[in-house]
Amino acid sequence: MNLSRRDFLKATGLSGVGLALASLGLDVGKVEAAAKEYKLTGGREFTSVCHFCGCGCGTIGYVKDGKLINLEGAADAPVNRGGLCPKGIGYGHIPNAELRPKCPMYRAPGSDHWEEISWEEAIDRAARAMKKARDENWVGQDEANGYKFMSNRTDAIGFVGGSQVNNEECYQLIKMARALGVVFIDNQTRVCHATTPPALNAAFGRGAMTGSWYNLKHAKMIWIEGSNMAECHPMAMKNVMEAKDNGAIIVHVDVRYTRTSRVADHFFQLRPGTDIAFLGALINYIIQNKKYDADYLRRNTNAFCLLRDDFDFDAGIFSGYNEKTRTYNKETWGYKLDANGKPVKAPTMAAKGTVMDHLARHFSRYTFEKASAITGMPVADIKKAAELFSTITPTVMMYALGMTQHTIGVENIRCFTIIQLLMGNIGVSGGGIDAMRGQPNVQSSTDYGIMFQYYPAYLSYPTHVDDTLAKWTHHNGTFRAKFLKNLLKAWFGDAANASNDYMFNALPIRNGTHNDSMYIMFEKAMAGIVKCIYVCGQNPQMTNANLTIVNKGLKNLDTLIVQDVFVNETAAFWERPGDNPADIKTEVIFLPAGSYLERCGSMTNSMRMLQWRMKGPDPTNDSRPDYWICDKLWKRIVSLYKDSTDPKDNTIKLLTWNYGDPEANGEAYVENIMKECNGYDLKDGHLLRGIREIRDDGTTMAGMWIFTGVFGDGVNMTKRRGQEDRGGMGIYPNYAWVWPDNIHMLYNRASCDENGKPVRPGQKIVWWDEEKGIWDGYDVPDVADRTQGPNTPGGQKPFRMNAEGFARLFAAEHSDVENGETRDHSYVPVDGPMPEFYEPVESPTKNMMNEGQKTEFNPCVIYPRIPELQKIGTPDEYPYVLCSSSLTEHWCSGTITRNIPYLNELVKEPFVEISEQLAAKLGIRGGDRVRVSTTRSAIEVKAMVTKRAQPLMVNGKETHMIWMPYNWGFKGLSKGPSTNYLTIDALDPNVQEQEFKACLANVERL
Repeated sequence: MNLSRRDFLKATGLSGVGLALASLGLDVGKVEAAAKEYKLTGGREFTSVCHFCGCGCGTIGYVKDGKLINLEGAADAPVNRGGLCPKGIGYGHIPNAELRPKCPMYRAPGSDHWEEISWEEAIDRAARAMKKARDENWVGQDEANGYKFMSNRTDAIGFVGGSQVNNEECYQLIKMARALGVVFIDNQTRVCHATTPPALNAAFGRGAMTGSWYNLKHAKMIWIEGSNMAECHPMAMKNVMEAKDNGAIIVHVDVRYTRTSRVADHFFQLRPGTDIAFLGALINYIIQNKKYDADYLRRNTNAFCLLRDDFDFDAGIFSGYNEKTRTYNKETWGYKLDANGKPVKAPTMAAKGTVMDHLARHFSRYTFEKASAITGMPVADIKKAAELFSTITPTVMMYALGMTQHTIGVENIRCFTIIQLLMGNIGVSGGGIDAMRGQPNVQSSTDYGIMFQYYPAYLSYPTHVDDTLAKWTHHNGTFRAKFLKNLLKAWFGDAANASNDYMFNALPIRNGTHNDSMYIMFEKAMAGIVKCIYVCGQNPQMTNANLTIVNKGLKNLDTLIVQDVFVNETAAFWERPGDNPADIKTEVIFLPAGSYLERCGSMTNSMRMLQWRMKGPDPTNDSRPDYWICDKLWKRIVSLYKDSTDPKDNTIKLLTWNYGDPEANGEAYVENIMKECNGYDLKDGHLLRGIREIRDDGTTMAGMWIFTGVFGDGVNMTKRRGQEDRGGMGIYPNYAWVWPDNIHMLYNRASCDENGKPVRPGQKIVWWDEEKGIWDGYDVPDVADRTQGPNTPGGQKPFRMNAEGFARLFAAEHSDVENGETRDHSYVPVDGPMPEFYEPVESPTKNMMNEGQKTEFNPCVIYPRIPELQKIGTPDEYPYVLCSSSLTEHWCSGTITRNIPYLNELVKEPFVEISEQLAAKLGIRGGDRVRVSTTRSAIEVKAMVTKRAQPLMVNGKETHMIWMPYNWGFKGLSKGPSTNYLTIDALDPNVQEQEFKACLANVERL
C-alpha cells in the first residue's frame, strides 16, 4: 500500500499504534515481528515540550538504559503535529554533548582556571555569598522625593533568568529573590518582549497573545510585521501556511526580504524604527474613509467617550509634560465623568471631544506622503497596504522583536491594538494580535513576575508611593488586591492575615524614582552597588545591548553565580579574549543544570498554554534539575539564618517552602509547587477549580491567580492530550490548559452583540444560552460570571480586565470607583495615551512628523545614562542603519545551538548582510572581511551581499540598512564576535527595553 508519513502520523497519533496500523490495512502480526528488530525496542517513551522559541512544540523521546536514543515531534500536539524545526530536532544531541560540564565548578578571584567542587561546597558558597551581600548592604529606611519609607531591601544582589526553566522553577526563583529583599530582578523578556504586556494591557486589560496558533486557520488575512516568522517561529508558520491553503492572504511588513516574505502574497519594506509612521497612515485611511466596524466600536470600545477639555497635543508632545524630568503628569489624559465617576459618552463617535474625534485628528497628520518620506516605502505601497487591511476581515496581526525592540516599542504595538479594534478583529475567531515569544518559557517567566515591576501574575510591584496595602489597593483596586492577598497567603501561610496586612511589608518596597531593570543592574555593578548576581538560564554577556557595560559590571562584582546547561560567556566572562584573568577579582560559582529532557515540569508557550514535560534521560554527568538546585540553595540560605534575631531576617524564616524532597520524588515535588500556584481553599483543603473561587478574606490562597484551575480538583491539567475540537474552531479545550480559566480566545465576549448572539454565526465561539441561563460556547466564555446574562452589567463587559469594561483606543487615565474605593485601574503608558512617531535615538534623518517637532526621539527616554560609555552616533560618521536579529539555525546567545555540531555546519560564523548597491559603493564582494563599527565598538566579520534589503529614499536621501545575526560569542563549538558590542542600550521608558533594531553603524572593507 502507498502510505504517506502524514497519514501514518495522523493515525498513530490519535489511537493505539496496533489499532492504527490495522486501520491502515497492515498485517499487525507481521509489523509486530518486524518491530523486534526496531532500534527503539525496549525504550521508554516520554513526551515533552521543545526548548527553543515560544511555539511550544510537543516532542516525543525514547530512553534506554537512562540514555536518550531518539527525539522527534509529537504527532498529537496541535501546535506542530509532528513537525520540528532544525533546532528542535537537533536538541537530541544535547544530553550527550561533549562540552556538558562534569560537576559544579569554582573560579577563584584572579584565577585563570576552573576548579571542580562538590555540590555541597557549591551550594554553600553560593548561599554564603548571597547572605554576605544582603547583610552588608541592607536598606531599611529609604527616602524618595522627600518621603521616608521602610524599604526592607538590598540593592547588592541581582537575579537574572527564568526564561529557559520550567514554571515551577520560575516560582522558586521569584519567591527566593523577593524573600531575600531583592529588587534587581529580571529575565530575558527585558530584552525581547518587555514592551508587549503594557502595550496590550493598555488596550485590552491583559498583556498576552489573544488567540492560539491553530486559530490562524480561520483568518482571512494574516498580517506579519516585525518578524521573520518562517525562520524564527517555523511551526507557527506551519499554521500560517494552513491558513493560506484555506485562502487567507498573507502580508509581510519588514525591513528586509526574508523567507517569510517569500511565501507572503504581499511584501512591504520600510526603514527600521518607522512602523508607527506606516501604521499611522493605515489608521488615518481607515478612519477618514469610514472603513471601520462602527457597530463593534460602539459595543466594545471607548470610541464614544468624551475626553477632558484640558487634554492637548502639540508638536509631538502631549499635555502634562515636564521637560526637566522628561516625564508626563497623566491627569489630563482622562475622561469627562458623570456623577458616578463613569466615562461620559457622546451620542455619536464624530462628536467633538470624543476618543474617536481625537484619534481622527491625531492621525490625520499621518498622510501617505508623510509616511513615505519617513519610512522610505513608496506611496503606492502604503495605499495598497491600507486598502488590503481595510477590506479583508477577520485578520490576525502577528509580530515579534521587530516591533518590540525600540524606544517606542510600547507605542508600536499600541498601533496594532488601535487598528485591530477599528476593524473589529479582537475576541473573534480568525482575529487577534499574536505576540510571538522567542524563548521556551519567556511567557511564563513574565507571568511569574521575574521582572522588577511585577509580583507574579502581573500585579504591580509596590514602590514608595504605595508602601502600604491600603495605598497599593487605592492605586490598583480591590479587584487586584484580592489576588495579592492570596499570593501573600501562599508565601507566608498562617503568618499572613488581615491584622498584619497579609505581611505586605515583609517584602521589599522599591524606590520608584529609578528603575531596577537588568540594564541598570549592570550599571550599578560598575558603580560597586550590586555585589552579587545570580544568573539562571540566561546569558547577559551575550544578549544585552552595549556589552561593554555588562562586561565591566561583571568584572566589578564580588560574586557571580551561574546556573546553566553549558558554561556560557557570562559564566566565563573572565576568559574573554584580550582580558587578563589576573586582573579580574570576581569569584564565579557555576552550577551545572540538567537539560529540558532530563527533568519534569510545566511550560507556558506564547499562546498561554501550559504543557507538561515528562522526565526523559537521566541528568548528564553530575548536572541536576533546576528545581533541585533552587531547593538546595534556598534551604541552605534558611539554615544560615536559623539563629538570627534580626527582624529583617524574619521574612526568610516565615516563607513557606513545603514541597517535599526533590531527590526522593521529583515529579511529586514539582507538582506540589504547581498546586501552590493553583491555590487551595483553606476551609476544606480542596484545590481551587478556577479564579471564581478565590476569596479576599484569607480563607483561600493562590500563588498565581491567573493559573488557578490548572490543578483544579487535584487533576494536573497540563498533562492532558485530548484531541476533541468541538465546532472545528481550533480550540482543543482538553489538550493541556490555557490561562486564564482555559480561555483560548481572550475577550471572546466581544464576538457577540448586546443580546449575547454571535455577530458572525458562521464563526461563533461563545454565546448566551437563554434556555440554560448561562454563557456557553466552544471556548470558555471570557466573562466574570457565566450566569450573568447580557441584561446585567457583568454581562456587558467584553473587556472586563479594564476598569471601563471595554477596550481602549485611547489609553485614558481612569479608575473605576465603587462605594468610595477603587475597584480597578486601567494601565496607561508613560509616553502617551496614543501612539506618536519619534525617530530612534540614533537616526539617519530628522524627525519629519510635523513642523516644529519639539523632540527628535521619544521625549521620555533618558539617554545617555553613562555619557562616556553611551555616546550617540551621528549619520555623518555612521551613515548606515544597523538592525540585528536571529536565524533558523541558531538561537539567542547560541549557548545551546553552537554546541550542536550539525547546526554549526549549516551556519558556521557571524556575518553582515549588505545590499548589492552598498557593496558596489564600498567595493565589497561576498565573503570579504569587513569592519562594522558604531560609537560603542567595532567587530570584524565576513560580508554577505544580497538583494534582500534594498536602499530606501528617506526624506529625499538614499538610506542603506545593514543586518547582522547576534548569536555568536567566545564559548561553544563555534566561536565568533558578538554583534551586541555594537548595539545601543537606549531604553523604552515604559519597561526599559533596548533599541536593538535601529542604531547607526559604518562598514569598511579590510
